[in-house]
Amino acid sequence: MAPEPINQDRSIVTEPRPLDLARPVDAVDHVFGPEHAPVTLVEYGDFECPNCKQAAPAVKMLLNRFGNRVRFVYRHFPLEEVHPHALPAAEAAECAGAQGKFWEIHNCLFDHQTHLDHADLHRYAEEIGLDMARYVTEMNDHIYLQRVREHMDSGRRSGVRGTPGFFINGRLHDVSFGLSSLFDATEAELKRLEQPATGRR
Repeated sequence: MAPEPINQDRSIVTEPRPLDLARPVDAVDHVFGPEHAPVTLVEYGDFECPNCKQAAPAVKMLLNRFGNRVRFVYRHFPLEEVHPHALPAAEAAECAGAQGKFWEIHNCLFDHQTHLDHADLHRYAEEIGLDMARYVTEMNDHIYLQRVREHMDSGRRSGVRGTPGFFINGRLHDVSFGLSSLFDATEAELKRLEQPATGRR
């Protein structure tokens, strides 16, 4: 049988590979930046992880550089075996987030990374102006523990093995060779999205 002739006018469509990020960004995520930014940077982080502390100012620089073209999402991935204060810190951050002050405590926890016991967390919550009766009740009852566990589960399903784990528009990005690669990859993704489509019918 003769092979079927190739239709030269037919566009070649390649299926994109599946995204690495198992859980899409949703309304309960902690998001900094415009909702419709073309690039979304997701970090799975640990407040007691030195590498995450190092990454925090780099992320700020990236957001300043690219402005409203990038939004940032922070999710919890406490490494409990090596960082005993990371899980309570994540719970404290969720308590602050429920009162509209997630980013204030996010910055505070990284600024004071070596002091994250319960008394320290209580003091930081006071310093940023939380309703302390509500904070104490929610921490004692572990109201947000399940949410933190859900972040951890989605991180593992997305391929996160350590922190920080970064995703650029849903694709896992390796920062083991330096955080400067985040800038290069973000810029490349913006250029890819902004270049005019060619050859489409």
